[in-house]
Amino acid sequence: MLAPGFETHRVGGEQVQQSLLAKAFVRWGYDVSMVTGDYGQLDGQTWEGVKVFKSYGAREGLPVIRFVYPRWVKTWMALRRADADVYYTSCAGMQVGLLAMFCQRHKRRFVFRIASDRDCDPQRLLIRLRRDRWLYEYGLRRADVVLAQSEQQTEALRSNFGMASVIAGMLVDNPDGYRTFAERDIDVLWVNNLQTFKRPDLLLDLALRMPEASFHMIGGPNDPRLYEQIKRQAQTIPNLDFHGPVPYRQVGEYYDRCRVFVNTSDFEGFPNSYLQAWVRGVPVVAFFDMDGLIEKEGLGRSAVSMSVMTESVRRLLTDTSAWSQTGTRCRDFMAKHYSESHILQPYMDAFGRLTE
Repeated sequence: MLAPGFETHRVGGEQVQQSLLAKAFVRWGYDVSMVTGDYGQLDGQTWEGVKVFKSYGAREGLPVIRFVYPRWVKTWMALRRADADVYYTSCAGMQVGLLAMFCQRHKRRFVFRIASDRDCDPQRLLIRLRRDRWLYEYGLRRADVVLAQSEQQTEALRSNFGMASVIAGMLVDNPDGYRTFAERDIDVLWVNNLQTFKRPDLLLDLALRMPEASFHMIGGPNDPRLYEQIKRQAQTIPNLDFHGPVPYRQVGEYYDRCRVFVNTSDFEGFPNSYLQAWVRGVPVVAFFDMDGLIEKEGLGRSAVSMSVMTESVRRLLTDTSAWSQTGTRCRDFMAKHYSESHILQPYMDAFGRLTE
């Protein structure tokens, strides 16, 4: 996300958000560092004002003992080199516990942000190892501030962990311009990492139900077996173009070209893809509607079944007046609620309290 030349590595929603936030804080006068994996970059390199310290390589170390070295040790070494007043991380995982321990030992402050609804429920965490689940809960309970993406997440965190949180929104890159319905040549766009709970199979089903529409599918191989299966099936559907992974710097062009964005996931956090669509005036039709926002603000359609999704997409593609009105609401909503200053305020408030 930060460094040209490293686009072959997988990027998900939180890598996008963490990078956008880091660059924004630089613009607002903060001294920003980031700790990442070791992808072959030089340690301490700076990209767009963000100084990056590397920790460990994904395949580095021997099984079992590699949790301690290199993962724990090299993570702490990189955190030490960053020498920050406040440390921030997002996504449930072992790094939350390691960061909390580091901040306790070195008397630094720690902010954690929820990335998915499952981060708020100990029974549904997307963490495989019991050790890592323990480390996540250990770190979560020791965060100085917990930020959430939605009211639904704040309530789940309160109910399941007895913890309070503050809602903090997400940043989005603004497009260079706006295209009319006639200037777009992709009817339906799907962008997500290919994982079972993202339900990529339902996008194939939708394409088969609507042979008159053009579909484009973008996603990286989170699950290699599922990826190859979906790729093979997609290649048999004439009106579906399967692109596989597309670098973040290039994916905006597909949003510019599309008329409707579809999300088939069983659950999410707050998808970056919704923001990338809405800021371009693209309606979103999805099964997942955080806090009922899509329906409440008229930003597309919250679907409860495949038949409703099909009907909703078809109406937007055939009724250009309805499409234009929805697109205008999307752009107005983003202008009102997603300016950089508005989104950064809860983060800056938290940082300010912690550094007083």
